[in-house]
Amino acid sequence: MASLLQLLHLIFSISFLLVCGIATSNYQTPKPYVVYMGSTSSSNNELGSDQVAESAYMQLLSSIIPSEDQNERRSLIHHYNYAFKGFSAMLTENEASILSGHPDIVSVFPDSVLQLHTTRSWDFLETETGILRASATYNKHVSSDVIIGMIDTGIWPECPSFNDKGIGEIPSRWKGVCIEGHDFKLSNCNRKLIGARYYPTPEMNSINGSKMSPAAGKTSSGSPRDYVDHGTHTASTAGGFPVVNASYYGLAGGTARGGFPSARIASYKACSKVGCSSSSLLKAFDDALKDGVDIISVSIGADNFFLSDYKNDPIAIGAFHAENMGVMVACSGGNDGPFSHTIKNTAPWIFTVAASSIDRDFRSTIQLGNGKTFRGSAINLSNLTKKRTYPLVFGKDIASNFTPTYEARNCRPGSLDPEKAAGKIVVCVDNDPSISRNIKKLVVEDMEAIGIIFISEAEKDVPYDSGTFPFVQVGSVEGLQILNYINSTKDPRATILPTVEIPRYKPAPVVAYFSSRGPAQQAENILKPDIMAPGVAILAGTIPRTDEPGSVPVGKKPAQFAIRSGTSMSCPHVTGAASLIKSVHPGWTPSMIKSALMTTATVRDNVGKPLTKGSGKSANPHEMGAGEISPLKALHPGLVFETTTTDYLRFLCYYGYSEKDIRSISNTNFSCPSNSIKELISDINYPSISIANLSRNQTAAKTIQRTVTNVGLSNATYIAKVHAPVGLVVDVFPQKLVFLKGVTKLSYNVSFFGKTAPSGYNFGSLTWFDGRHSVRTVFTVNVHD
Repeated sequence: MASLLQLLHLIFSISFLLVCGIATSNYQTPKPYVVYMGSTSSSNNELGSDQVAESAYMQLLSSIIPSEDQNERRSLIHHYNYAFKGFSAMLTENEASILSGHPDIVSVFPDSVLQLHTTRSWDFLETETGILRASATYNKHVSSDVIIGMIDTGIWPECPSFNDKGIGEIPSRWKGVCIEGHDFKLSNCNRKLIGARYYPTPEMNSINGSKMSPAAGKTSSGSPRDYVDHGTHTASTAGGFPVVNASYYGLAGGTARGGFPSARIASYKACSKVGCSSSSLLKAFDDALKDGVDIISVSIGADNFFLSDYKNDPIAIGAFHAENMGVMVACSGGNDGPFSHTIKNTAPWIFTVAASSIDRDFRSTIQLGNGKTFRGSAINLSNLTKKRTYPLVFGKDIASNFTPTYEARNCRPGSLDPEKAAGKIVVCVDNDPSISRNIKKLVVEDMEAIGIIFISEAEKDVPYDSGTFPFVQVGSVEGLQILNYINSTKDPRATILPTVEIPRYKPAPVVAYFSSRGPAQQAENILKPDIMAPGVAILAGTIPRTDEPGSVPVGKKPAQFAIRSGTSMSCPHVTGAASLIKSVHPGWTPSMIKSALMTTATVRDNVGKPLTKGSGKSANPHEMGAGEISPLKALHPGLVFETTTTDYLRFLCYYGYSEKDIRSISNTNFSCPSNSIKELISDINYPSISIANLSRNQTAAKTIQRTVTNVGLSNATYIAKVHAPVGLVVDVFPQKLVFLKGVTKLSYNVSFFGKTAPSGYNFGSLTWFDGRHSVRTVFTVNVHD
């Protein structure tokens, strides 16, 4: 009731401002905005409170919208009232500014568009036998009642990954629904797919600024059904039912299954092919928490041009309230690698995931007219054979009239002469990163060329799916030899053979080229990404592709599975692993599950060497976080780091938020520490340590405290071992943790002294070992003069 009184007070306050003439009468184009008002009170979850809150939001909207616009704009796009308060609506810039200045509102921000971060992987992680062993050992505790909420592009319910064979009745605590649509029936849901919602949102031209009412701007899909493929793929990766003899037209054959096959899935369609509106994402979070999900998976994020402050970031807002209600949120870290400071979804209450390769590759052979062959990266379903070769040309040699050579070399749209390209295999290079592989392929294909050889070091270990069109990518060494061949003969010829699978590939895992890197732009004193998981060439469920020419081989039916790459694919791997842990340890908090996966992560590949990135150089924590997930080990971590709500609220204090905003966000009377500076962010009880600023001239060491909880055997003794780079002095006190009977929590200090350390980031780790468990904490320390 108190929050509703605050709303009424807000209405009268804003009305007064308008009467006083603070709002300008100059016409401005209304745009979608989100009005975030912080955490709800427990009374807001009572029966009927949703309708009361919606009515109050409508009164608030009426108080600020001019009377002449009431009929067109007096409507909410979404309203939120379960985990947090607020709404989205069409507002002018002035109206948004007035609302943002009121003390009862935390933030008002544009309804911006966030982007999608777009089998064998689970075998590689050793969870197939792990899950079976875990099920046999913990058959009294493993539960099929873990519910995964997938916020994505919807779901294709006919995909065999969502079969409910052998799964018990839907948990009685489930409060969600399956919403029917013109192409989605209640019967499409089952004991596996237990929930499906969708969110009509303003069209992109409305979000981008043209005048349109919410009613006119609703999407026409009107259904939870996935027409993009992204949501179906991620959901089946996280919790798909095992499907034998699955493959992508014969590639990646085997049993396709999710990380925790007995998990329930609830789909929240908040995105389309063009992206995801902030307001729809927040509504999906609020509904998922109201419905009763246990884990939320979000393979979505802002692009580099729209990185938001935490209280203006819909994913950070939704995830904070989820964490506060005991629901873990795993998010993709983004696909803007290999550049530093590109990692997304970096709030400490989010489990941020980087992407890696697995021990399987896909290669296609190029055979030149002189008999020489080269293998390159590809997923093509070409019908070309060794028996026939085709004319081979370099893009610059078939440039259209008045086209710069530079553009033709890169196969830019409009740069090639169609007559000279037709019937030939075209070689393109990658001097212009703004022209993607997909665009180059479409340019060449549109000119009725036979195929394309793409020369590029970037993403050469991330196979591109070109459908039936012959495509292959080679590195610069092989590419130079192919170009030399073209220049050495009057009639250069070649063919591109269909892709074959390379099993047991080594080394693996390797950090994916595209995987976004840390440190985080917003707060370098929290290490991001947190963890790494498979995200390259992942086989999982898909939607039938019949509308894309060349996507289905002649005489074949549309595939039920597809191969995709991205941190969008690595995120649901972590979601699945977390679901497994949740089923065995239902009482563990999200931070305990996160800690278990981070401190047991592996940092060695399948040849026993330290993990690397595509260049062959060693990977560091800004690229792989704590390392590659090892779900079976995470079931028995020994010790865990519990990061509490108080830790997160202190983080907001240290980050610079006002006490007033933090109290609204948390619905508490929390008081910030008197000394609240960004350097203290390192002190929150996180499973890793990051120090963004360690001066070489400091006379005293920088000391960080951590507290661990024993979830293993009692009467355990752990000994500390430090791995630090030369010059960085790292000391631990005490060096021994003794958990006597009845003692479950102990604290220790780690000090860092960098007088002789090299400048820049130094990486290392601290491992606690009791003879059975190795609890590894990575640290990153930025040393400067």
